[in-house]
Amino acid sequence: MISVDNIRVDFGGTNLFHDVSFIINKKDRLALVGKNGAGKTTLLRILAGEQSPSEGAVSKQRNITIGYLPQVMNLKDGRTVFEEAETSFEHIHEMEQSLERMNNELATRDDYDSADYHRLIEDYTHLNEQYTMMGGSHYEAQIERALLGLGFSRSDFSRPTSEFSGGWRMRIELAKLLLQCPDVLLLDEPTNHLDIESIQWLEQFLARSSNAVLLVSHDRAFLNAVTNRTIEISCGRAYDYKLSYDKFMETRKERREQQIRAYENQQREIADIKEFIERFRYKPTKAVQVQSRIKQLEKIVPIEIDEEDTSRLRLRFAPATRSGNYPIICSDVEKSFGSHTVFSGVNFTINRGEKVAFVGRNGEGKTTLVRCILGELDHEGTITIGHNVQTSYFAQHQAQLLDENLTVFQTIDNVATGDIRLRIRDILGAFMFGGEASEKQVRVLSGGERSRLAMIRLLLQQMNLLILDEPTNHLDMQSKDVLKEAIRDFDGTVIIVSHDRHFLDGLVTKVYEFGDGKVREHLGGIYDYLAYKNADNINEALATEKTQSAAPAAKPAASESRLSYEAEKQLQKQRRKLERLVEQNEETVNELEGAIAALEGLMSTPEGSTPQNFERYGALKKQLEEAEAEWEKNMEELETLS
Repeated sequence: MISVDNIRVDFGGTNLFHDVSFIINKKDRLALVGKNGAGKTTLLRILAGEQSPSEGAVSKQRNITIGYLPQVMNLKDGRTVFEEAETSFEHIHEMEQSLERMNNELATRDDYDSADYHRLIEDYTHLNEQYTMMGGSHYEAQIERALLGLGFSRSDFSRPTSEFSGGWRMRIELAKLLLQCPDVLLLDEPTNHLDIESIQWLEQFLARSSNAVLLVSHDRAFLNAVTNRTIEISCGRAYDYKLSYDKFMETRKERREQQIRAYENQQREIADIKEFIERFRYKPTKAVQVQSRIKQLEKIVPIEIDEEDTSRLRLRFAPATRSGNYPIICSDVEKSFGSHTVFSGVNFTINRGEKVAFVGRNGEGKTTLVRCILGELDHEGTITIGHNVQTSYFAQHQAQLLDENLTVFQTIDNVATGDIRLRIRDILGAFMFGGEASEKQVRVLSGGERSRLAMIRLLLQQMNLLILDEPTNHLDMQSKDVLKEAIRDFDGTVIIVSHDRHFLDGLVTKVYEFGDGKVREHLGGIYDYLAYKNADNINEALATEKTQSAAPAAKPAASESRLSYEAEKQLQKQRRKLERLVEQNEETVNELEGAIAALEGLMSTPEGSTPQNFERYGALKKQLEEAEAEWEKNMEELETLS
């Protein structure tokens, strides 16, 4: 469907990649991998038609549709969640308006025998068939399935998008993209703002989809679940592996070992040639051989190896100025958006020097409370900021506030002070901006690179209260370790919003759990919190909290306890049964939609326009309506039990 032929991309005279060629076929599941800054986002933008290569061509099948989800989007407000998702079906609304206009015209005209009237009837019939074939009568059910799968509740459908955090608004954009059913899906870090349940739903959706998918992700489990082919950008070239991500990593390791051996052999060969040239350069009898060796040396193409930087940097920040004993005190804090209460009765005190974690499902109010602390949002109750508190805040959107005309080095040099100025290049190298990458202008950086640069810039500023909102989304393991050590050694106060338990381990001494409109304090580290919740990970702990919060506060009598146990057992059994039915319903709906799509393609050809196919088409549409009605009924029953 898409053919990439020897494309090259240059930025300011620097080559990003060259001679990149590959083909995307129908139903391909491709992972695009490579170091940050290798050009993955640039390649996606070229495939999406938002950027042109410096050289080469991208050929696309006629009438192909491409859906692109970038890392950073300009989100607009003004609609409810459902209305925003419904914009994916604007073509359906246009058809409805055209059908209504034609119908009104047919009702008011009386020239029944005229050729123009018969043409109008034909146009109406043709458009009505198109409307039916494109799902005009059941698109609302598709919207519900997508929004529910991505973690929204039915009560969220009527809420304005402005009430949701950036992560949830990105989910709306993802839902819109999936509902458009493009022939090729280009996804740039789609799991950054999803919790585990939504990631699993997306995995299943992409697995069932008949469309081609090309995605960039740092989530290894997600790549393994979705993709079966891997394209790596390394040393400015693209390497195509017909393998899943884990198998690709094994093959890549073997290839790199071969590269190293070939590189070492080439270096020995070069050394031998140079030695011969130097040894016999001034001997007339060897002049011909020397010239031959010089030409041979000029023709050698250096073997490149994707170096793996194993160096470690211990980054220390300047000592923080002393703040008051209690940098933050929350007293009966409450925040609502309209009739929706995000949290209420929030009471806690953060002491000077403490490092705490905010954990909770997306939309439970973590970022909202942070914005209240920063004074960006009005709220009920009191938030007291202590004496001499100097706050630095990191959030993903801050990457867009960088000066695009500066280079990476200049961006950091402008905020660095003291001895740090002497180590800027070391710091940049630790965050994958080593060598020539430090001279790149901000305007050519990918979304992930901008986020890392914003992180470095923030960490070098003078502060004694550091607030980090999902700081590890775009960092590799080495950069995470550098950041973690720097925060551990920081003598100020730190609030970290994160789902990454490995990053939080050994870093925080207190956990604040957001859920069901409340904020609960847990003393100890992240694994103390998980042990208390009897959970292996944060998402499991949050699910446990949801179950516990639904339990009655008073301890029941023994007979009531046995009855409650039996009732709960029956409820769980009924819930599992409904979950299986819903899953079967979804499989049936997808199978029917696939069969209808295949039949529509056949009916669009002269040989496929037979009465039998039209009859079969009508039967399949009826089965689809019945299957969707059954799905809706079972979903409603399941929700009443949840």
